[in-house]
Amino acid sequence: MRIVLASGNAGKVIELEQLLAGSDVELVAQTALGVGDADETGLTFVENALIKARHAARATGLPALADDSGICVDALNGAPGLYAARYAGTHGDSAANNAKLLRELGGVPPERRSAYFIAVLVLLRHADDPAPLIAEGRWHGRILEAPRGDGGFGYDPLFLPDGHDVSAAELEPARKNRLSHRGQALALLKARFAELA
Repeated sequence: MRIVLASGNAGKVIELEQLLAGSDVELVAQTALGVGDADETGLTFVENALIKARHAARATGLPALADDSGICVDALNGAPGLYAARYAGTHGDSAANNAKLLRELGGVPPERRSAYFIAVLVLLRHADDPAPLIAEGRWHGRILEAPRGDGGFGYDPLFLPDGHDVSAAELEPARKNRLSHRGQALALLKARFAELA
């Protein structure tokens, strides 16, 4: 099954390809098909994932998989949330986003730095699919006071998952993929692939 991934984010593409390895799904990034990003005008992760999936499916005529994800920090009332990728102003500037998050949490003690990654995956059979498959995963932890590790992407160097003593950026990729919000959501979604027939 050939599915367009409604993202140009290289980190997401790699993670999702690794998570789908061994399945009969061929994932093609929308950028490889000449499709640009959709305007994310939704007010929730589900809305934005639907917008992105419909855009990619309409532009390519293929089934589309979209991911909308972010990190929600309790001490910041859920920020950066939907705006995680552009928290510091420029979309995809991880260094600036991480620096801003650390500034915003300046003086907040470790026990009050709880946070979670959230990923919502939407799979559409076609652009006008009235019954998309939707799956959500959440990965709980806390925000460190300084970045650790050079793996992963985005906020991974600042995220210490619950029950671990290494950051998400220090986890071996296959292990991170099993634990992560995106891994959880994709496991739920894969269990429903039979519904695509």
